[in-house]
Amino acid sequence: MITYIATIHKDNNSDYGVQFYDFTGCISAGESIEEAKMMSKEALIGYISLMIADGDIIPQPSTLESILKDKEHQDAFAFMTVEISEEILTNDKLYAKNI
Repeated sequence: MITYIATIHKDNNSDYGVQFYDFTGCISAGESIEEAKMMSKEALIGYISLMIADGDIIPQPSTLESILKDKEHQDAFAFMTVEISEEILTNDKLYAKNI
């Protein structure tokens, strides 16, 4: 398993917004933390699948310490880890199987 750290942001009267430090533009949301985690895992798998299809390099997971140094992520409401199977890096049809 590969574990990526996501930051969770929450404004008044909004859902929990999730973003991944290692994947600029990979965002998700949910009405609850549980829903946000589920939706963010789907978003991450889809994002990585598209990167693989485009021939992009998949980054290694960053540490929490390096994420906290980035001002855009210091105001996070919470942090969570999202685990994905390493198979996604070698199986471009994995995403379709998980939906």
